[in-house]
Amino acid sequence: MKRVSISNIIITIFFLIFFFGLGTAAFLYYLNTPSPSVPDVGRVFKIIKGESLNSIAGRLEHDQLIRSSLFLKILSRFNHSETYFKSGYFRIMPGSTTVDIHNLLIAGYQEQVRITFPEGWTLSKVAEHLGKKGIATKSEVLTAAGSEALLSEYGIPADTMEGYLFPDTYYFPEGYPAYAVLEQMVINFFERLKTIAPEYTQLDKQILHQKVIMASIVEREYRRPEEAPLIASVFYNRLKRNIGLESCATLQYIVTEIEEKPHPEYLTLEDKENGSPYNTYKWAGLPPGPISNPGLVALNAAFHPPETDYWYFLLKNPATGEHYFSANLQEHNWAKYYYLKRVGVGG
Repeated sequence: MKRVSISNIIITIFFLIFFFGLGTAAFLYYLNTPSPSVPDVGRVFKIIKGESLNSIAGRLEHDQLIRSSLFLKILSRFNHSETYFKSGYFRIMPGSTTVDIHNLLIAGYQEQVRITFPEGWTLSKVAEHLGKKGIATKSEVLTAAGSEALLSEYGIPADTMEGYLFPDTYYFPEGYPAYAVLEQMVINFFERLKTIAPEYTQLDKQILHQKVIMASIVEREYRRPEEAPLIASVFYNRLKRNIGLESCATLQYIVTEIEEKPHPEYLTLEDKENGSPYNTYKWAGLPPGPISNPGLVALNAAFHPPETDYWYFLLKNPATGEHYFSANLQEHNWAKYYYLKRVGVGG
């Protein structure tokens, strides 16, 4: 019988190890190659705060952003980065390898655009501003604002998110998905609301919605923060008596948002006869929905109005935004005569 030399065995083992290693390296190289399914504009991937590596890797593979979830998990464990994945939204561009994606999600880096939304802006203004900043198109934002899934998720009993987009400064990457933008604004809304009205969580959704509607009207009416609660008290007093709120801001909303006309220099008798359910001169009660996105001052006024005897208010100083508050019609008419005739103020 032919004897096999030890040297031949060693050589054979060496080649087996070599080709196995070569094959393994080639396989790992393949697993790290970019997925061909990522579109030219990239794809946004969301990581939820506290999400596990298994979940992240599994979703990346399911969304065809990486070739193998197992490879990402091995890579992460080798780098001891299993718990270092950042939460948020990340745009994964075509040509990104699994290593690239791992590093992106660990670093959490996103090139962001600073964007500020003032108090009192409407949904359409928010959408237009986002379009100008290159974040998302106006059409995309308006569509996302009516998403039944988002409205249901955050318990908003309305057709859009008007009123729930908290005015603040945000940082979004260019091309950020519209739904993600609005989601952050809504989350911010409820977080900020909790600071002034923690009891809101105990309210029925419709009652909460009514308070948001009230805040949206107060937001568009007040000029001086200390007067916002008094304005809210006037409107609540009128609601109790089933008297029209007679808010000029609701008429302006009809003209600019529903009829999509330029902001009026003044309101006419014809405007006050408009049949829209948002016309608080013609109809008693609250309008069907918010007319703006209120800030903390207006929200606080709507949730914590003082008890007053006021039924009317009138702008008496356009320079300072100061109003005159009246407890009866006679006093209000006197204020109209005194301020509008003597000073020439429109109100």
